[in-house]
Amino acid sequence: MGYMEDLRKIIGNQPLILVGAVVAVIDEKGKILLQKRPEGVWGLPGGLLELGESVEEAGRREVFEETGVEIGQLQLVEVFSGRQYFRKLPNGDEFYPVTIAYLSKDIKNRTIQIDRKETIDAGFFPIHELPEHTSPLVKTMIQRFANIMA
Repeated sequence: MGYMEDLRKIIGNQPLILVGAVVAVIDEKGKILLQKRPEGVWGLPGGLLELGESVEEAGRREVFEETGVEIGQLQLVEVFSGRQYFRKLPNGDEFYPVTIAYLSKDIKNRTIQIDRKETIDAGFFPIHELPEHTSPLVKTMIQRFANIMA
């Protein structure tokens, strides 16, 4: 069981501030790695930090766990936070995410392997031809990544 699950046992559904990382992995053709989550929405690989983990470690770990792709160097893009990102999950859990967004072109292994739990599909897509049902927040993030890459 992870840190979040342990914490939720203690505090229940009360609002939390949660820190996470997402990574825009860009291949040599300028395509971006996206994952499709079980609810059918496409997004960037990423997730919450575990105790003792750096944000960069979490970003690399999440990309690998969710897509099988291994990455190296990360470039900080932006931090997304504030009340506009507040989430209330179907189970009643509430949180304010602090999402630290990175860009990586340093692909060590691009073989996609999905676990069918957190990810039901994954692939590299042209930045201006995103799949249907791409998260609006991810579209905003991708625009910021595109501005940096221009």
